[in-house]
Amino acid sequence: MRHVATALPLVLLFQFAASAEEFLPGVKRLLFVGDSITHSGQYVDYFEAFLAVKFPDRKFEVINVGLPSETVSGLSEPGHAGGQFPRPTLHERLDRVLAKTKPELVFACYGMNDGIYQPYSEQRFEAFRAGILKLREKVAAAGASIIHLTPPSFDAVPIKGKTAPRDAKGYDKPFEHYNETLARYSEWLLAQRPKGWRVIDVHGPMDQELAQRRATNPEFRFAGDGVHPDAAGHWIIGRSLLEGLGQPADNFTSDPRYSDLLKLIRERGRHFTDAWLNETGHKRPGMSKGLPLAEAQAKAAELDPKIREAAKAIGPF
Repeated sequence: MRHVATALPLVLLFQFAASAEEFLPGVKRLLFVGDSITHSGQYVDYFEAFLAVKFPDRKFEVINVGLPSETVSGLSEPGHAGGQFPRPTLHERLDRVLAKTKPELVFACYGMNDGIYQPYSEQRFEAFRAGILKLREKVAAAGASIIHLTPPSFDAVPIKGKTAPRDAKGYDKPFEHYNETLARYSEWLLAQRPKGWRVIDVHGPMDQELAQRRATNPEFRFAGDGVHPDAAGHWIIGRSLLEGLGQPADNFTSDPRYSDLLKLIRERGRHFTDAWLNETGHKRPGMSKGLPLAEAQAKAAELDPKIREAAKAIGPF
């Protein structure tokens, strides 16, 4: 099922590209920022594979610097990661990221960690709102545009027994109805569209798809831990992103030849993500150092011809 209604406002902005030049005009370098869901990168891979097939001559450069545990709000719950470290905040590194990557367009997906897995509170929401506004200001000052993605869904069903009920006296475990908090964050982001904000709804399509699948299979899940979606869940994010940009995405993964293309894109993307995170710096322990950026770029250059050939084998849409 396609959730066209969630994408219509952006379809009106972008229209369906009649030519490669009319899709994201003037954009070559695209930057993705977000938390562990963005860092894992499958939805970014789907997006990049689409670009490689649909717009082979544009030579987009996609940079993914998603960072696990990160928030845009600057909040962190007591004892995060067993007390090993507080959640990193995007704003500790954002200036460096923008200065070094020099994007024309930024995709930002935050919210999952920003409610700290607790019931909605005005104080936490205000920190999220302020963080988003500061992000927009920084991106604009860097001469780039920004598109927001609403936060993916939280699913308490797979972690039944490991969540706190509505009447709990404390929340040392994730709130059972935390998805309600994310829905309110999503609603606020979507409500900014009339002000000219570009916002793509991920939360609504994920909720709808999950409900539809669970109607026939009560055990269905996208995220075994309630947070981090599997490949199918990432495809819902990727599909929503493409439809939000006015690009038809039905049956995108039905061609088995996409498997080879996605493997190559993922290999290149892993080199780049680790290298760029190291190059721009962050305060999140436990991350792979990866290759120096110059070496990662050399590895990418080796993979580029293979990626072009794999995309060419699929052919135009």
